[in-house]
Amino acid sequence: MHPWKHFCTITRHKILVMKGCFQVGLYRQGLMHDLSKYSPIEFWTGAYYYQGNRSPNAAEKEKKGYSAAWLHHKGRNRHHYEYWIDADPFGRRPAYGIKMPLRYAVEMFIDRIAASKVYQGEKYTDGSALAYYERTKDLMLLHDDTRALLEMLLHRLKEDGEKRTFLYIKNELLKTPEIYETIGGGMENGDKNNSDRG
Repeated sequence: MHPWKHFCTITRHKILVMKGCFQVGLYRQGLMHDLSKYSPIEFWTGAYYYQGNRSPNAAEKEKKGYSAAWLHHKGRNRHHYEYWIDADPFGRRPAYGIKMPLRYAVEMFIDRIAASKVYQGEKYTDGSALAYYERTKDLMLLHDDTRALLEMLLHRLKEDGEKRTFLYIKNELLKTPEIYETIGGGMENGDKNNSDRG
């Protein structure tokens, strides 16, 4: 049990996301980011399964086959793509990814940068978040537009660096949301009938 170490880890992560959100103009999201991690179900699970180099929720999943802390977290934090997964009302597949609102998709991107910084420490580079995404992307149920936006931002981060990418988000992307409307072709999995529900 490592409550202090876990507290320091989640607080450092929260501060990094807050700084990133503030840089792009998402002030409320920066302040509210991951507050549920301090709730008893999430905090004490994190303290119990704390490892320091990856999410304690992963360790809980390995032990129990699920993570109650993660289920609690993803249901309360809209910057996680899992919040935006729903059953297909047309019954053609078990579930589908709803297009994330732009501000939450941006927060998800910033969250990934912060998580990479916290868990990789001195090994972190501007390509770290992209490398992690590449290892896990086939398991992610994302709307095509959300996926295209995330990939574009991750590649931009690797090629142009954090400062220029955040300036792009603040001065272009968030001021011209039409960019998000067209970046992935406006379709979900190529199916016109499933485009951008919710």
